[in-house]
Amino acid sequence: MCGIVGYIGKQRDIKVGLAALKRLEYRGYDSAGLAVFDSAKNQVLCVKTIGRIEALENEIANSGLQLNGSPALFHTRWATHGGVTQANAHPHHDCKGNIWLVHNGIIENYKELKEMLEGEGHKFLSETDTEVAAHLIEKFFNGNLEEAVRKAIKLIKGAYALAVISRDDPQKLIAARLSSPLIVGISEHDGYIVASDSAAVALYAKQIVQLEDNEIAVMNSHDFYILKEKQPEDLEMTAQDIQKGNYPHYMLKEIMEQPEALENSLKGRLIVNEGLAKLGGLQNVADQLLKIKRLRIVACGTAFHAAMIGKYMLEEYAGIPTEVDIASEFRYRKPILEENSAFLCVSQSGETADTLAALREAKRRGILTLGIVNAVGSSIVRETDAGIYNHIGPEIGVAATKSFLSQLSVLALLTIYLGRQRNLSVIKGQRIAGDLQVLPNLVGEILQKSDEIKALAEKYSKYNNFIFLGRKYNYPIALEGALKLKEIAYYIHAEGYPGGEMKHGPLALTDENLPFLFIVPSDSVYEKMLSNIEEVKARGGKTIAIATEGDEKIRELVDDVVYIPKTSEMLTPILSAVPLQLFAYHMGVLRGCDVDKPRNLAKSVTVE
Repeated sequence: MCGIVGYIGKQRDIKVGLAALKRLEYRGYDSAGLAVFDSAKNQVLCVKTIGRIEALENEIANSGLQLNGSPALFHTRWATHGGVTQANAHPHHDCKGNIWLVHNGIIENYKELKEMLEGEGHKFLSETDTEVAAHLIEKFFNGNLEEAVRKAIKLIKGAYALAVISRDDPQKLIAARLSSPLIVGISEHDGYIVASDSAAVALYAKQIVQLEDNEIAVMNSHDFYILKEKQPEDLEMTAQDIQKGNYPHYMLKEIMEQPEALENSLKGRLIVNEGLAKLGGLQNVADQLLKIKRLRIVACGTAFHAAMIGKYMLEEYAGIPTEVDIASEFRYRKPILEENSAFLCVSQSGETADTLAALREAKRRGILTLGIVNAVGSSIVRETDAGIYNHIGPEIGVAATKSFLSQLSVLALLTIYLGRQRNLSVIKGQRIAGDLQVLPNLVGEILQKSDEIKALAEKYSKYNNFIFLGRKYNYPIALEGALKLKEIAYYIHAEGYPGGEMKHGPLALTDENLPFLFIVPSDSVYEKMLSNIEEVKARGGKTIAIATEGDEKIRELVDDVVYIPKTSEMLTPILSAVPLQLFAYHMGVLRGCDVDKPRNLAKSVTVE
């Protein structure tokens, strides 16, 4: 959940590391800090503070310290162990001020290690699990930093991405990884940068090395090596990909990028005239997929909502019984995984800890494993048997937007692919493929209504509770719409429900102070949703509808309506999600929230 950066090379200006760190602030922003080796003073200088990186920059300016040097460490924190305090901010150090490190992950056995180290005389200054690692390395340090790190991590249980420097072995930067992402960026002339995400190195490096679990990278200003030989690969993103451009927020930029994101996810994958989907990432397992009798999908958060919609698609059109699990629940029960079944992970980052743990359990059971992932080279990509990339570029905003629409489009492609292997007719395949092909343009039409949706948000910005209702394909969209509002316009409480559950409890909440937002396209459950609207109106509730263009009946029933274009029923969620994203965005901005970095949240959940 935290973001870490380490640098070693010819550059002495800490702006290099701070610029990289800002690209990781989506991973956590409770506190921030840096440590840099000053060769003139032969010591490591450290500044850290509560708050965001901007607060750290102010603290540096006020400190009077000349912070120039190499190697250097940088960190932005999302608190797990220990509160949000300056003492708990990273970097952390050992008793002697020799070992300094930054960490992303959780050290599960830190209490036992801390008791052991305290018994040996080590003094701790924070409440964090991370500080244990610094003292462990101190315990084994005998002049050689990488050897001390190698011995220390053997005692650590849990997950870690570590970047470590030493005052007494100052020409090295050490990086180590277990179950937390870590990348080495290679600059042709200047040195090396280590970070949690490719976005942090794109301004600096054109090649990267993805560290694998249990690998240690040892870097100096002109060379590096890893215990296991790895070939660099080209970095797919550019510096331009991670800029906001003319948009005030990454979230709005990424919402507006959704037509392009859909085009990129679909590009080269649709054969409309034959009703087929071409998925190269599944080519090597095509025969196995033909034999599967059941599919299980695991995901977390917004990806879980995409998976729920995927279940409807796959069962209705591919005829494959499909179960969907929240990954954190799957891993702690005893699921039944039948022979001739497949296991699909959906994750934007490819590093979600609970989804990875579920994947590893499926692999242990010998089940065919698949992934739908955006981040190239991520852990889920490397550990699954086959998969499909989203190809949408980096998503910086904490709240998922373009990745959600991309996941839905990829699940629709998978439905065509598996369906045509079975009993999906050419005609139905052609219809779905044709409707998919025009979706980018339809999403573009909805985005032109941003000002209209902003006016709607202004009307409802003072309400503190909302209920979202949908049925069938759009029930998960009700969940997603409520989640977006909770994430982005914090202090607002929102819940999503299936329309059929209204009379089983939620209807009791209805009054003039509770707006209901109905997802009610012209589909097979349209009349049922109209009944839900009537139930709320009869009890004085405020009513908003997301409806299909041309539906004049709905305008007479509800207080406000936003129209979306017509498409096939299974693809309506891709369209109905967009106005809900814009509604949440404008509500958040109107209420003074930081929509890119909502409080208490981080983008990539790499710890439990």
